[in-house]
Amino acid sequence: MTPKQVLKKVFGYTNFRPGQEQVIDLVLHKQNVLTVMPTGGGKSMCYQIPALINSGVTLVISPLISLMKDQIDNLQQNGINAAALNSTTPQEEVNPILRQAYEGKIKLIYITPERLALDYFRYQLNFLDIDLVAVDEAHCISQWGHDFRPAYRQLMAGISSLKSKPNILALTATATPAVQNDICEQLSIPKENMIITSFARPNLSFQVVNSPQNTPLYITEYIKKHPDEAGIIYTNTRKKVESLTAYLAQKGISVGAYHGGMGSAERNRVQEAFQFDEFQVIVATNAFGMGIDKSNVRFVIHASSARNMESYYQEAGRAGRDGEESTAILIYHPGDLRQYRYFIDESNADDEYHELQYRKLQVITDYANTGECLQQFIVRYFGQECPPCGKCSNCLNQDKLTDITVDAKKVINMVYELDGRFGKTMVAQCLIGSKNQRMQEINAVQYEHFGSLKMKKKDAISLIDYLIASGYLKVEGTKYPLVHVTNRGWDVLDGKIQVKRRIAKVQAATHNGGENDALFEALRQKRLELAKQQKVPAFMIFSDRSLHDMAQIKPRTEGEFLEVSGVGQAKMKKYGHAMLKVIRKDQ
Repeated sequence: MTPKQVLKKVFGYTNFRPGQEQVIDLVLHKQNVLTVMPTGGGKSMCYQIPALINSGVTLVISPLISLMKDQIDNLQQNGINAAALNSTTPQEEVNPILRQAYEGKIKLIYITPERLALDYFRYQLNFLDIDLVAVDEAHCISQWGHDFRPAYRQLMAGISSLKSKPNILALTATATPAVQNDICEQLSIPKENMIITSFARPNLSFQVVNSPQNTPLYITEYIKKHPDEAGIIYTNTRKKVESLTAYLAQKGISVGAYHGGMGSAERNRVQEAFQFDEFQVIVATNAFGMGIDKSNVRFVIHASSARNMESYYQEAGRAGRDGEESTAILIYHPGDLRQYRYFIDESNADDEYHELQYRKLQVITDYANTGECLQQFIVRYFGQECPPCGKCSNCLNQDKLTDITVDAKKVINMVYELDGRFGKTMVAQCLIGSKNQRMQEINAVQYEHFGSLKMKKKDAISLIDYLIASGYLKVEGTKYPLVHVTNRGWDVLDGKIQVKRRIAKVQAATHNGGENDALFEALRQKRLELAKQQKVPAFMIFSDRSLHDMAQIKPRTEGEFLEVSGVGQAKMKKYGHAMLKVIRKDQ
């Protein structure tokens, strides 16, 4: 079969997503390839389709056991045999799995990078005809990446030891140009075989909420405006996970908690309960990371500021993996970044690493305070350009600008008076007229604009951050960043330009109109019933997008049902009759 025939017959899709066909063609021509696609962009199909076409076995290297389980469950729903060999695999099952692969009954084997480092396992693999090694989450190989994992650095030695000489496909959603180059160098991938699609996520609405007075209350109000939607809430400490979970539960929200301090059995139980829609939201640290393959997450809220743009983009991208409209909200707290700076200061890494992490923190501050399209800001960070998205909090609030020129002039004047000798905390303390010892040491009362801002220190820092992000001020230095006035700032003082700022508000759920809502709900209930029978999460039976498609098309025959997006032969055979019965009942 051709790749397009496999796409339709097995996975139920008519057209490839951007980049997929090009990657698959290179892989089938035994080329080493790097593909960078956004979360939900269809990376896994880039090796699953070749695996079904090639005569041998595809080895998939994945960093997380939970991610392997989800991938295998999904493949089995589409009638594909796959298996995992990891620390949870009973020893007595290893040889039978390898034998089935040898006999052609298993086409994909998922392993961790650490397992490939074992000499005896490499010896066992040499009895198999391995066509392709797919390296998932390939940014883990790079010391410039945000999830560096030492075992990934040893992958090439393991792959090179395989007698069948497989080609390599590296896949990631979050790689800056520096990380892309590092991956190619480590895995012998020619630069011309880098297939990088757009980092834009057209179905995601990005929002920033700057220092709300009551973060738990803000989150509660948002969830209550989106009662039927699954969501993930990230925060940065175990203590915050537990307190926020308790707060939301007290407000009547169905919620679970997940962090690294919990036992592995409890973490697995919570993750599975979330996958099966047993509660609406999960509050988690970033320990709840790459292992999440739940496609119907409708919102991701960062209750604490992210520590870098790569991890933020990856975590935010857990919303809307099925392509349906979804939301990613960053609640920005300057105090979180001070905590992250402390962690960087205390790490034993070299100066180059420290400098890189400080710069990444500044990017998060700039993102939280920019006035431009948030999608554009993210895409530009990853080395690309895109038009304004028209749906982020900045794009939607173009007409809700507040003139803050008077306060901006006070800040810029204060920075000028301090002659670029201090960071933003000292500037803010001067502006609000702080009486602490440091102010006395520098005789701050001598400055004309000392005490000129009538606001709290955190609000003054937020204003300074906004002026930095908007180019009126700039910071120089990384470990001890000092604030300076830019040419644009001088234009404000000279009266040539005004400074305006906008504030995001909680938005109600967008209605996915155009189909029969009652039919969609009936299909959703039937999907849940089938999922319980199969003991798999509901989204693995059919995605929300497939259900919307059914409610719009209203297929009456098996042939028409196969035209629904995401319905292949295996799903038609397993579930078609039950779903068609629901649709016919509605007509």
